[in-house]
Amino acid sequence: MKIAVTILQLLSALVLILIVLFQSGKSQGLSGAIGGIADSYMSRSKARSVDAKLAKATKWVGAIFVILTLVLNCMVAAGL
Repeated sequence: MKIAVTILQLLSALVLILIVLFQSGKSQGLSGAIGGIADSYMSRSKARSVDAKLAKATKWVGAIFVILTLVLNCMVAAGL
């Protein structure tokens, strides 16, 4: 059982790493601050964009990773 949870945790860690690497950077420096008004048109459909979906997936996979870590820690503490 502990091996199965460990494998699931490793898989979720790899998926989490890939999701984070696929996301684009949020800070654009000074040019992003100056040209921010021009990007307001593109931000109208932000909820349906790929970045929004990746951000949502990051939250879910991160939560699964934390839960699996806690379960694995409890299993090790119980001696299973």
